[in-house]
Amino acid sequence: MKRWMEWDVHISERLRIDDSRSWVKRGAAIFAHSGDSWFWLLGLILVGFFFPSLRQLALLYAGAILFLAVLVLGIKFSVRRQRPQGEWGAIYRRTDPHSFPSGHAARATLLAVLGIGLGPPLWGFALTLWAPLVSLSRVALGLHYLSDVLAGALLGVLVGVLSLWWLS
Repeated sequence: MKRWMEWDVHISERLRIDDSRSWVKRGAAIFAHSGDSWFWLLGLILVGFFFPSLRQLALLYAGAILFLAVLVLGIKFSVRRQRPQGEWGAIYRRTDPHSFPSGHAARATLLAVLGIGLGPPLWGFALTLWAPLVSLSRVALGLHYLSDVLAGALLGVLVGVLSLWWLS
């Protein structure tokens, strides 16, 4: 296990963006923030309010996001893996010092699975392209290790597939 953890730290450090590439870092920050739960929940509330025909779908997405958040937090507070050292993302570091699994990767992947299963093909395709960018941006900015986002993505797939199964 120790060898795996060392490899994980090494690969994660190699994927990190240094400050000399500020335009890449800004782009990664946009993707990193685009997976924030408050952003998605606010958007789903607005969709449900302004588009009554999509209200039930918005509630399903929001319910899945909230269920996943509880699951991720339960795992995070059981495992208690500290985030990588760094300065970027102070709000995440203050409000949630634990990194395993990545909630952003889990949420982005969940949304991609739901998009494929419930949305028009273009929506599912767009979310499928977006989800890995959110996940990798979290590693590139030093908020997570690679294993954190892989575990988060796996959890997102699991909850997404279970949500679709529950609907059928």
